Amino acid sequence: MQEEVIAPAQIQAPLLPRPTDGEAERKPAFLTVEEVADLLRVDAVTIYRAIRDGEFPAVKVRKRYTVPRRAIEMLVDDVVATGGCVDAAEWTSSWRQSVGVPLEVPSWAR
Repeated sequence: MQEEVIAPAQIQAPLLPRPTDGEAERKPAFLTVEEVADLLRVDAVTIYRAIRDGEFPAVKVRKRYTVPRRAIEMLVDDVVATGGCVDAAEWTSSWRQSVGVPLEVPSWAR
């Protein structure tokens, strides 16, 4: 049985409380791969592989990857909204399609 994946654009209201002005200053806009791995309770290597395969959103600066905090918040919002399992690779693909980003990961981004 295939589970239905809801695209991030289909979520109407944010389910996580958004930071106030004071809280926003304390939380960085980007997280390290290690921080994301800790949050998701997986090994950092798993996150690196998903990023390189285009299955997880990230920003690459030279040889270092960071993950937008907002992407993690959106992923959590979608998990809570669906009440089920959200596959990160399918979620990332749906998000890319909803904003018009090419599905192919350029070789320089791997």
